[in-house]
Amino acid sequence: MNNLPDETKKRFVAVLNKKMDVGRTVNVLGHMSVGLSNLLTPDDAVYVDYTDRDNNIYSGVSHYPFIVLKADNSNKIRKVREEAITRGITFTVFVDTMIVGGSIVQQSKTRETPELDLNYLGICLFGETEVIREITKKFSLYG
Repeated sequence: MNNLPDETKKRFVAVLNKKMDVGRTVNVLGHMSVGLSNLLTPDDAVYVDYTDRDNNIYSGVSHYPFIVLKADNSNKIRKVREEAITRGITFTVFVDTMIVGGSIVQQSKTRETPELDLNYLGICLFGETEVIREITKKFSLYG
């Protein structure tokens, strides 16, 4: 009936700085998720539609798992970013300079800030499950 790939082969993983309040956390996760989906090709991720018994359709739900983890601090997220770059993993990040003002102000503030001075609030990755697990195994589930 369906020709879906094995859903255990790939995954989305977000690692969020646990020092944020709930509102900021949800905002950061939303921004990173939308940004990451924009970086993916149609061959990367797989989305499925669900239909209930009344024929209502719930479209575009990820076939692959989306796991949300927490990090103790910015430096732990920085290390995940470095590892993602090294391994060629598709990712997006959100840093503290992306909070105040509109995107033009945020871009300017980010451009003026050395990387080591950035406070990483989150990273969102997509890729092969085993590779992602290797660099995120030290984090616990968010909750």
